Amino acid sequence: MKNWTEVEDIISKSKRVVILSHRSPDGDSVGSSLALYHYLTNFISHVQVITPDPAPKFLSWLAGFETILNYQENEQKINQELQEADLICCLDFNTPSRMGDLEKAFRLNTDAFIINIDHHQDPEDFADFQLSDTSASSTCQLIYDFIVGLKGIDKLTVELGEAMYTGIVTDTGSFRFSSTSKHTHNVVAELIEVGINPGQIHENIFNNYSVDRLKLLGFALNERFNIYEKYKAAIIYLSEKDLNQFQFQKGDTEGLVNYPLSVENIRMSILITEKDGKVKMSFRSKGNFRVNELSAKYFNGGGHFNAAGGISDVGVLETVQKLEEIFPEYEKELNA
Repeated sequence: MKNWTEVEDIISKSKRVVILSHRSPDGDSVGSSLALYHYLTNFISHVQVITPDPAPKFLSWLAGFETILNYQENEQKINQELQEADLICCLDFNTPSRMGDLEKAFRLNTDAFIINIDHHQDPEDFADFQLSDTSASSTCQLIYDFIVGLKGIDKLTVELGEAMYTGIVTDTGSFRFSSTSKHTHNVVAELIEVGINPGQIHENIFNNYSVDRLKLLGFALNERFNIYEKYKAAIIYLSEKDLNQFQFQKGDTEGLVNYPLSVENIRMSILITEKDGKVKMSFRSKGNFRVNELSAKYFNGGGHFNAAGGISDVGVLETVQKLEEIFPEYEKELNA
């Protein structure tokens, strides 16, 4: 583990930097990547943000978004970028396996200095410098702490602040999740001081839906929404056929898993989606029910206390049935 002075020295000597995020990038992974991108370009001429698959279009208004390369569409170029990098920054994931197919290319460079900045549980020890805080609201909040640690607070700009705020506001559920702290609000206050416009950012993120996305939301809540009152749980499930019916674009289901938690007495919500033959799951909870433990035990997943992800090895309806069989095991906890 290096100290701040050593990391600052390594950054000053770096010539080619790659910033990596997890597969299915979201507001926090894209926001933190672009925030760090804007910061590092003050010192380094070549900085490249890379995602395993395309970033969602609802974030395309962020400065620097157009420079992002995704591994699905640029495998050869990205392999070269990783081979030539002398500094690799891994953001918003606790283990390289969360990069999917991109992990193999990442592992080939054994000479680069690796920085990991993340707020997920159980971080793997794979980096030369690791800034890990599971109590942090978001990786974007940790990017702020990283910049402060490097004494670079004077480098904050509106573009950097907008990216950072995007990750904070999306990962905190607009500041309503329990991970929102006094420090979170202090960071946001600093970003407002720099000149960001929170109202406009909120408009860009949440009031920029396509008609198809809104129709998909209505369909999901009307046709694919199951409530299990006995277990204070809810499931929303969408097959690939359902998504294709509404011309699904990446990011169209963002936030959908949170809707059932607005129902009285619902403590756990699960979203199941099928895309490209893969069944993915998002878990959310209120109070002290640990969805990360359930997802890890049954769905090869993990994440935070109240927010986690997982993968199912059976179809959508079979996954719903499996959950219905699992719920009785957690009846006491969900009704506590």
